[in-house]
Amino acid sequence: MNNNNDPNVIDMEELMRKKAQLQASFGRYSQMFGKLKFLPLLLILIFMVFRLAFIYVEPNEYGIKIVRIGFNKGVQKEVYGPGLHFVIPGMQEMETMPRDLQVLELTNYPRTASRFARIEPAAHIQTSDGFYVDVDVSIIYKLTDPYMVFTTIGPGRLFEDNGIIPKTEPALKATLGELTTEEFYNSPMRVAKAERAKALLNSELLEKGIVVEQVLVRYFRYSDEIQKNIEEKKLKDQLVFKNQAEGRAAIEEAALMKIIEEGKVTVAVELEGGQAYITKRIAEKDRYVRTKNAQADLLVSLAEAQKIKLKNAALQGKGSDRMVGLKMADVYKGLDVIVLPSDGKNGINPLDLNRTLQMFDVRQGGK
Repeated sequence: MNNNNDPNVIDMEELMRKKAQLQASFGRYSQMFGKLKFLPLLLILIFMVFRLAFIYVEPNEYGIKIVRIGFNKGVQKEVYGPGLHFVIPGMQEMETMPRDLQVLELTNYPRTASRFARIEPAAHIQTSDGFYVDVDVSIIYKLTDPYMVFTTIGPGRLFEDNGIIPKTEPALKATLGELTTEEFYNSPMRVAKAERAKALLNSELLEKGIVVEQVLVRYFRYSDEIQKNIEEKKLKDQLVFKNQAEGRAAIEEAALMKIIEEGKVTVAVELEGGQAYITKRIAEKDRYVRTKNAQADLLVSLAEAQKIKLKNAALQGKGSDRMVGLKMADVYKGLDVIVLPSDGKNGINPLDLNRTLQMFDVRQGGK
């Protein structure tokens, strides 16, 4: 019976066909999700294998590999630097040791120490004169050969407990114990003993791969009674030193004043000597000027005399009478009227040249 045109009739074949399609789609998704449910477990497994197989060595660390099972068992000599390094889980291990500077603080006051340091009680040292003193010391060191440290002392932080700590206080007692109670206050002597302690520690620890860089004495304290006596004695000593220093200062000041006065006298003498020298040089200058002026005057006078002599000689030579006549002729120049007698013995006839020449004593012909 065909009921396709009746909307109230359900088509069972179509319904069964859609059901089959839905079941097929659901089956595919169920199969895919069934596989994915193991993915978190897989990721966790990969992460665990990565963490176990790759060991990260920090920048301030050394890595030491230990083979537990397999060939070449034991601690490996190769030292691993910073980074990721592969190890076989269950067969190999990677131990780390510090690469940077380490600090051991010996102090009874932990708050004064670095929070990164290993803190131990202060060194209790007996001085050479029998008194006890508690000394705060900082030991700065580093591991230079982690393989030797690992094989001779042990892994982890055993280099502190079995290495540096047992050696430190005996070395300090052997060196600082040579000082007397008062010599502890002598900084150069105290530093010298600290340097000796460092050398002693290095002589014992260097072969184990540890190098001590510094031994620093930071603070020391005696018992209260001894400390009080020492401080009182130091005050008295400082008073004595103060008086001695003041006495030396007074002596030095007197010597300085003496030097100043002697300097003033020396300066005055030198100034007087300089003034006398100036006066002497001025006198020599004036004498020199006068001498040269006199010589010049003499030369001028001699030149004037020589001039007159030469002039007289010239006037007495040939032609001198003519020159006299010419000079007399010059006298007539500028005269408008000359009244002269023309008769008698001394009469002058201007037209009689011979008479005129004879009157002026002019020789004729150079006679």
